[in-house]
Amino acid sequence: MSTSIAPRADALGAPAPVLSVHPVVLPVPGRPVDLQVRVSAPTTGTDLPVILLSHGHGPSNHLSSLHGYAPLADYWAAHGFAVIQPTHLTSRTLSHLIADVPDWWRSRAEDMSHILDRLDLIEHAVPQLAGRIDHAKVAVAGHSLGGFTAALLLGAGLTDPATGNLVHLLEPRIKAGVLLAPPGRGGDAYNGPMAKQWPIIGAVDFSTMTTPALVIAGDKDDPRHFTDIGPSWHADPYTLAPSPKTLLTVFDAEHGLGGIAGYDAAETTDENPQRVAALAHLTAAYLHTQLHPGSPTWQTASQALPASPHPIGHITNK
Repeated sequence: MSTSIAPRADALGAPAPVLSVHPVVLPVPGRPVDLQVRVSAPTTGTDLPVILLSHGHGPSNHLSSLHGYAPLADYWAAHGFAVIQPTHLTSRTLSHLIADVPDWWRSRAEDMSHILDRLDLIEHAVPQLAGRIDHAKVAVAGHSLGGFTAALLLGAGLTDPATGNLVHLLEPRIKAGVLLAPPGRGGDAYNGPMAKQWPIIGAVDFSTMTTPALVIAGDKDDPRHFTDIGPSWHADPYTLAPSPKTLLTVFDAEHGLGGIAGYDAAETTDENPQRVAALAHLTAAYLHTQLHPGSPTWQTASQALPASPHPIGHITNK
């Protein structure tokens, strides 16, 4: 059965041709290797808002890097965003260079701040992009472990298990976020077989995540390696964070949410191109409205969801 949100053609405008350049290399003092990013943007338009896209930690060798998440990055760029994708130090593509990454969770968040510090450099490194980015309109998106990174940048706190210190990595230049299949809470709920190996995941506190965010959770995404409470764990960043927050629960979706990590990705257990297309549209609409207050784009897209003959999910707000 196909799924659709029946997107309106005028919601985000017609797609534009996309220019994508990689790697753009950013030297960062103290980082074991230079920070490399992919930049994708429409070939036309000015005042482009920025989406920082944080990759997850899947089994593929290259999707967990600047090479991943093309189904989202391509759509967002074609509809008016400048999408910047770093290769975090946790990427499998760097495993031959870096044996161990202490405080990897901190380095992932800091990558995004380094990018924002160097937006001028990035603009001038990409042909035809200089002067076309709106530095005041910045969002972050992340899938899985990338969702954890996004949560920290949006204000979630973290008690470092190694030191007991409370850490906040809020990036005030980021105005909104999208968390795709993010990890949930710790405490007694964090009781799966992988919990002891990844204690940092359960150390997060969503009560300080004040920046507006859309949380996307699949209702068949069972994180049994981390917890026994089931798919609702992935909705914790919505449930436990203060408003304004929006939750999109995606019907029949597993952790890959239909295949957002890449075209024909091996780790996608629930491949569904229609679902991916709908998620690309909905996330673009949400971020467009968040970065352009007063725009009806998100209202139009979200109202079309329940009106579809086969909606991909349902939306809750607070």
